[in-house]
Amino acid sequence: MIALYVILAIVVILVLYFIIARNSLIGLDNNVEEAFSTMDVYLKKRWDLIPNLVETVKGYAEHEKSTLEEVVNLRNTSYDKMSMDEKIEANQKMSNELSKLMLLVENYPDLKANQNFIDLSQNLTKVEEDIANSRKYYNAVVKQYNNKVEMFPSSIVASMSGFKIKKMYEIAEAQRENVQVKF
Repeated sequence: MIALYVILAIVVILVLYFIIARNSLIGLDNNVEEAFSTMDVYLKKRWDLIPNLVETVKGYAEHEKSTLEEVVNLRNTSYDKMSMDEKIEANQKMSNELSKLMLLVENYPDLKANQNFIDLSQNLTKVEEDIANSRKYYNAVVKQYNNKVEMFPSSIVASMSGFKIKKMYEIAEAQRENVQVKF
């Protein structure tokens, strides 16, 4: 009889742990979704700002078509229909191309003095700061979630419930390299 109570107590403890761990995973998953949504707002703002920036630069830099075309091609993909991972990848590429675009601008002093460009550049700088802050928050939340998914014993609950590792927002390899400034 005592053995039955012990077995019953163990089963109850396991069921309670499963429920608590699953609820914790659901909460962390919701935090990841919320963090991505916050970052996504800023990424979308940048996405919408880019055509104006490109058009302003285009008038000054007609012979720099390859950089402008790459930015335009990236921008022409339908942002709203992308998955979370596709948005992260597209924005990593966009960050790389925007870096090239801003380096290109350095060769055009008249463009740097153009009021439209100055306004767009300031807006882009503000949005980039917001994106950087939201990336930090997103990555912190993803780290908490991934730890819960990977660490024992909650990893058992995660695998049974279908929770998978989330992708962190990382910079592209090209952005890790030092910018070459040549005179």
